[in-house]
Amino acid sequence: MSVTNRYLGAWEGFWRDAPEEPGAVIWDAEPALSAERHLVLFRPHLADPALPVIDLGCGNGTQTRFLAERFPLVLGVDLAAAAVDRARRGDPAGRAEFTRLDATDAKAVRALHHRLGDANVYVRGVIHQSDPADRQRVVDAVRVLIGARGRAFVFELAEAAKGVLGELARDPAGPPPKLRPVLAHGLVPADVADAVFPELFRTAGLDVLAGGELPLATTESTPDGTRIELPAHWLVAGPGGSAPR
Repeated sequence: MSVTNRYLGAWEGFWRDAPEEPGAVIWDAEPALSAERHLVLFRPHLADPALPVIDLGCGNGTQTRFLAERFPLVLGVDLAAAAVDRARRGDPAGRAEFTRLDATDAKAVRALHHRLGDANVYVRGVIHQSDPADRQRVVDAVRVLIGARGRAFVFELAEAAKGVLGELARDPAGPPPKLRPVLAHGLVPADVADAVFPELFRTAGLDVLAGGELPLATTESTPDGTRIELPAHWLVAGPGGSAPR
């Protein structure tokens, strides 16, 4: 099974319409405020840092390019062909590889694992934006991609972020400019309950090795110039049996 045409169309339209300049997308914060912080949390749990790294849901590739400077092989994958095209244009030096992948397509996920072998997987803001019926399938894909030796770092908006975004959307002056395209394309952020988040990984047969809270830094600011941050949480997962006994 693969994602619905509505969902695919929403993401294709979003990335087709989004401005090209850095920081134009609300979640496209510079790596120093995103992947760099995540790597500090992820690296101690890597069983094999030499494995390929898959940036699942790479978008325009901002974080992928950062990871490609620190690991031998980094592949950014995204559901939307428009996102993959943009990521390639943003990486003229070819530091990373990029390809389209529907993470709910089990056959395509298995084929990627067959090609790359076990991988370490970086997931930022994918599950909370997925349709409810697809969330477990996305996590199941992570399970396939890490195989027996890989680890996954997953960073998602927390349940409380929905209230913050709702307040921003209801502002009398209208939503912040960078939030408007998200809403206009029918994307629904922060739609996963906190208690469900780790259970998705346990259901997939993964051990949750570590976790915590860390805000998501956006590229949007309040009228007084304060950067807007959203409640978020993270976890590191590994194949069943990898947790200390």
